[in-house]
Amino acid sequence: MKSFLGGLINPHDRKLNQLKKRVDKILAFEDKIKELTDEELRGKTQEFKDRLNSGEKLDDILEEAFAVVREASHRVLGMKHFPVQLMGGIVLHEGNISEMKTGEGKTLVATLPTYLNALTGEGVFVITVNEYLASRDKEQMGKLHEFLGLSVGLIKRGMSLPDKKEAYKCDITYGTNSEFGFDYLRDNMAISKEHVVQRNLNYAIIDEVDSILIDEARTPLIMTGEAGRPSQYYITVDKFIKSLKEEDYERDIETNIVNLTESGMDKAEKVFNLENIADIKNTELLHHIRQGLYANYVFERDKDYVVRDGEIIIVDKFTGRLVPGRRFSNGLHQAIEAKEGVEIQKESKTVAMITYQNYFRMFNKIAGMTGTAYTERQEFKDIYGMDVICIPTNKPVQRIDKDDLVFKNKEAKFKSVVDEVERRYKKGQPVLLGTIYIDESEKLSKLLNERNIPHKLLNAKQDKDEAEIISNAGQIGAVTIATNMAGRGTDIKLGDGVAELGGLFVLGTEKHDSRRIDNQLRGRSGRQGDPGESQFYISLEDSLFDKVKPEVMVTVKKLVEKLGLKDDEAIEDKLVSQAIEGVQKNVEIANYNARKSTLEFDQILNKQRETIYSERNKILNGEDMSSFIKDIIKDFLSKLVDNYTDMSPYPEEWDLEGLQKYLNKNLHFNDRIDFKKLTSEEIEDLDKDTLKEKIIKEALDIYSQKEKELGEKQIRYLERLTLMKSIDEKWVDHLDMVDQLRQGIGFQAIGGEKPIRVFNREAFNLFENMLNQIKELTVKSMFLLVGITDMDKEEQKRNDIQRIQFFSNQSDEVSFDLSLKGYKKDKVNAELVFNRDRNNVISLELPVKDEKVKVAISRPDNGWTNGLYELVLLFEKNNIILPFMLVDEYKDYEDELRIRVELNIKQDDSVEMLGELVYLEEDEVVKSLPVKIKQSGVYTIGLKKKDKTWKKGKYEFRITAFDRVVFRKYLLIS
Repeated sequence: MKSFLGGLINPHDRKLNQLKKRVDKILAFEDKIKELTDEELRGKTQEFKDRLNSGEKLDDILEEAFAVVREASHRVLGMKHFPVQLMGGIVLHEGNISEMKTGEGKTLVATLPTYLNALTGEGVFVITVNEYLASRDKEQMGKLHEFLGLSVGLIKRGMSLPDKKEAYKCDITYGTNSEFGFDYLRDNMAISKEHVVQRNLNYAIIDEVDSILIDEARTPLIMTGEAGRPSQYYITVDKFIKSLKEEDYERDIETNIVNLTESGMDKAEKVFNLENIADIKNTELLHHIRQGLYANYVFERDKDYVVRDGEIIIVDKFTGRLVPGRRFSNGLHQAIEAKEGVEIQKESKTVAMITYQNYFRMFNKIAGMTGTAYTERQEFKDIYGMDVICIPTNKPVQRIDKDDLVFKNKEAKFKSVVDEVERRYKKGQPVLLGTIYIDESEKLSKLLNERNIPHKLLNAKQDKDEAEIISNAGQIGAVTIATNMAGRGTDIKLGDGVAELGGLFVLGTEKHDSRRIDNQLRGRSGRQGDPGESQFYISLEDSLFDKVKPEVMVTVKKLVEKLGLKDDEAIEDKLVSQAIEGVQKNVEIANYNARKSTLEFDQILNKQRETIYSERNKILNGEDMSSFIKDIIKDFLSKLVDNYTDMSPYPEEWDLEGLQKYLNKNLHFNDRIDFKKLTSEEIEDLDKDTLKEKIIKEALDIYSQKEKELGEKQIRYLERLTLMKSIDEKWVDHLDMVDQLRQGIGFQAIGGEKPIRVFNREAFNLFENMLNQIKELTVKSMFLLVGITDMDKEEQKRNDIQRIQFFSNQSDEVSFDLSLKGYKKDKVNAELVFNRDRNNVISLELPVKDEKVKVAISRPDNGWTNGLYELVLLFEKNNIILPFMLVDEYKDYEDELRIRVELNIKQDDSVEMLGELVYLEEDEVVKSLPVKIKQSGVYTIGLKKKDKTWKKGKYEFRITAFDRVVFRKYLLIS
């Protein structure tokens, strides 16, 4: 019987019943917890940590921990979690999605699992869609967490490196989805461990989770650099695109994918003089043709972008806001610039990329909150393994959601919309008009002005004071037009007397692709049990119906015709509404498939990214790469020999001359292996494997010799630096190639083979090729470095700044005592060279007594010039070089070191620079601080001491921007 009844209970309802039982256990702690003093309540945090360290699990302490947060919230914020909010908190802790309606207090709900999971010390990220909300939530909810003894941080754009590192060290870190994602990418581009900011990806709570994980799933996070390409290239492609006829391209209205047809491909081959446009070698051109097709036939002006002051500015399709400064990547922005005839700016080149899907799938656990996720529950389950649980409202929903009104054309629809707004306005009921496109919001505004109805317009062109406009939309007589979900996260509270008028009336002027977005618009009304109404006015000319197959539209139109609808009439019919909902479902399925396809493609790249980042992190963490480098040398040289010998099985036909030239030029063999000295018989007797062994042995001998000369510490450092630079350079090129491959993959899918299989195969080939290029570049770079350092040991010493003697520029005299064993003359000629400039040399004659020379150089009348000096003692065979530096001197008791800095910076360097003071005696960074300078010039930077005194010795002060040293100065503290 129990099993039978269990089968009748909906699994979702069963889950709610389980949650209610846990909530009862939480509430049972109330009397005990509220008796605690503030200090005792705060002490619970350490008690919970001790219990976890003793082997208990988070689930074991959940009920009591939630009760503690609930009581602390009451004391600090004056708010006590409702039982339904406790249910939402449990859902979030379990790594699922809590669907809670507008106004139900999701921000407060998040404090429960945030506190509980922060007790592990592994960090919790609380993620919102914009910096305003992140700052607000950190400020408000942070007081609660700090009261309980946890640290709270906030990350945002433009923060200095030290501040951001501190924010990430906190138990709880607030920020936006994009900033968390970009920090991950920046960390994996850092050239030193000190520049890595983000901690391990443990637990994230994502507010507006549907917006981030669904709406933005197909928009990857991209770090870019400039990649020049002549403007004429885009103009030429744009002219070709504009010359096409309808039969030359095809657009899938459900997925918005656009491709050339057979006739279009034939035209492209003629215009660009190609034999076969589908050949993989034409991927780059196909990529730009594809972008031109998107620019001309998919992206629409005043919908996807606006043209303002000769620039293309993107419209965020999810919020309707303009996003100045953001650019479409991979040539799409340039293609739109060519289409609109504005100045074509340089193309951006991808240097790092990841989708939100793959970023958040790296966390140990993620959870989400939103008012609208249930319609997408299957996608959340399939992609992220998260269940969607609909939490009951604290008060019953009183909003009335009316059936759709359907019109034959837009003209009749807009007239009826304005009539309804006027009727509601006259009785004082506030109205929120939701539109999708900028032009339609402006058209509605014009029609309302003609009726003398005052209103606020909020779209991408008019977006000032957005939060204030939205928050006032519930006042008597307020009429507000807003595109998409502008103001999401801002509550609309009803003004006095509005409830009696029926509450806020939400009128949607068009159905969105997704029912979820429509539900978000409805949810603006009827918060926390308030009265309200919602209704959608639809015409069969709306853009939604452009995205469905013709046969589906025939069915809808037949249904309308059966009802005898006139041009200026509307119908309110459940069958028609269900048919339209069916249209939305079809579009949703197409969008889901597109997101799934994005994930499938990115999964292939993600495996490659994980491999590269993993190897890079080993280097960054200082792992010894010497064995790896030697393996690379062996592997590279083996393939190198193959390249010069594979053309024939006969040694006399091998390109031995080319091989010898390569070894001499790139690996500094200096004819260690000289094939020119071999007789014909000796060449015929050559064996490939033996040849490989000999070349590898010689190369490793050269390398080992240089290791002895440079020292193990120096060569290990050079190995790590060179390998990292090689990986970064080739990975960037690889990303560019893979993206071009992906954009043009539609053209490659021939012979019935699926595009994903073609992409997988070609991307794998590109990755293998990239790995070989990394090996070659690393080997060549390492041998170039050891070739540069092929000098006598005294010259090597002058390159090691730690071994160079520093003198104060206030010194009256610079002096050395030097022993010259076996030198019998009474004089030695010498030269004083400044900054290695052979045109800036002073000749000296130094006295020698008892095989010793005393060097004493007096301070010039105009004072010393800071910099590197080299005293070169001249002998017939080997010279002796004595390097020293003259630097600014400071005292160890000074409270502040004031350092004069002269910078010549580019505009991008002003974004974020880091100043570091390095104690050279121990190679230790003793002070770091943000440096914010917007233009070139001379500045003074103050460094305050932490301890009672500064350590005495040699220091370096450097300023880095984007991992480049833009200023360096040496100093002495005595």
